[in-house]
Amino acid sequence: MARKSTLFCAAKASDGPADTSSADPIDRSYFARFTMGNAALEREVLELFAAQAPVYLGRLRAARIAKDWKDAAHTIKGSASAIGAWRLARMAEMAEKIDIGAEVARTEGYREEALGAVAEAIEEVCRHIARLLAAP
Repeated sequence: MARKSTLFCAAKASDGPADTSSADPIDRSYFARFTMGNAALEREVLELFAAQAPVYLGRLRAARIAKDWKDAAHTIKGSASAIGAWRLARMAEMAEKIDIGAEVARTEGYREEALGAVAEAIEEVCRHIARLLAAP
C-alpha cells in the first residue's frame, strides 16, 4: 500500500511544470497569458471548464476498459493544463498511466486512489473558479 500512496503524494507535492508552488489551484499568470489578458475569454473558459470537469470525472469513474480510462484522464489533464490547474493536471497524468486492467492495479487499489485524487483536485479547482467568477 505504501507504493500507491507514494505515487500520488509525489504528484500532490508539486504544482506546475517547473514544480513551482502556488497557493491557488489555478496559475493565474499562466492563464492570463493563455487568454492574452482577455477577461471575457477567461470567464468563458473557466465557466466551460467548471461545467465540463464533472462530466469528464464521470467518464473516468464509469471507465471499465483501459482505453476509456486513459481517454478520460487525458482529457482532464489537457483541460487542466489549459487553465493552469497544475495540481489537477498532475493527478490526471498519474491516473492516465494506470493500467486499470492490470491485476496489481485492482489488488492495490490504484484505480480508486486515482479517482479520489482527481476528484479532490477537480473539486478544489471548481471551488476556486466559483470564487473567481463571483468576485466583482
